[in-house]
Amino acid sequence: MESTINQGKIARFGNLELLARQVVEGFITGLHKSPFHGFSVEFAEHRLYNKGESTRHIDWKLYARTGKLFTKKYEEETNLRCQIVIDCSSSMLFPVGEDQTKLSFSVYAAASIIELLKRQRDAVGLSLFTDRVEVHTPAKSSVRHHRYLYSEMEKHLNQYEKANRKTTSTIQTLHDIAELTHKRSLVVIFSDLLDNPEKTDEFFQALQHLKHNKHEVIVFHTIDKRAELNFELENRPYNIIDMESGESMKLQPNQLKEAYTTAVGSYFREIEMRCSDYAIDFMPADINEGYNHVLLQYLLKRQKMY
Repeated sequence: MESTINQGKIARFGNLELLARQVVEGFITGLHKSPFHGFSVEFAEHRLYNKGESTRHIDWKLYARTGKLFTKKYEEETNLRCQIVIDCSSSMLFPVGEDQTKLSFSVYAAASIIELLKRQRDAVGLSLFTDRVEVHTPAKSSVRHHRYLYSEMEKHLNQYEKANRKTTSTIQTLHDIAELTHKRSLVVIFSDLLDNPEKTDEFFQALQHLKHNKHEVIVFHTIDKRAELNFELENRPYNIIDMESGESMKLQPNQLKEAYTTAVGSYFREIEMRCSDYAIDFMPADINEGYNHVLLQYLLKRQKMY
């Protein structure tokens, strides 16, 4: 598996855009960052100081190094903030030993969204979680910030290790992210949603917390449909091991397939229906279809809807 994000594999979407359905909070009106530069909060570049201008924005540290006067040039803040949230628990490293896991799929899908937002000149932040929030950054649109997001995601482009199992606490971490994220953001979640089915109500309370804080929420249900939903395994004995707890179970797939697919299918259909009830976008993301196809289908659907 690659340990760095291959720029050549990042999906490109031409003229398609990712727009917020609801009004998002910002410093200017309109959907996207103004093409004009002003003295706002986010540094863009330097330009030579022109005699007669205010000296307020001169970069004196750069002057000390170069002996020349440069003015800091800033970009106006974006009106769309997007917070990408990725489940980095051990179950996301399935299938074991493959080049593309659920987590690598999510990382490349997230990188593709970052590139799309970069083109739109919108701000993006990143939250990575397991049983706690491991990384959380505010939404920014600078090149340096984008590089930092890539470096943090690249740390999770690895294979499953039994000695380094990471459990999931989706409910608590979503509550934490709701409080940490700038209000009125577009929150995009990548997760396999493999949590305790008895805690579905608590899970939706966490999603409602995001909605209560005026966030728009998109859930990409990242899953290996063949194995995890359809239970398409060879007809031979297996020793199934829980990637997070280490618990194991010996079974013959054909003996359990019908009961398994019925129960799992019912669980995820309930999540999808309840997402619809709460005005949360739910998008099945089968890793076998590829992140390019999944994102393209979603963007096309969203463009028609909004």
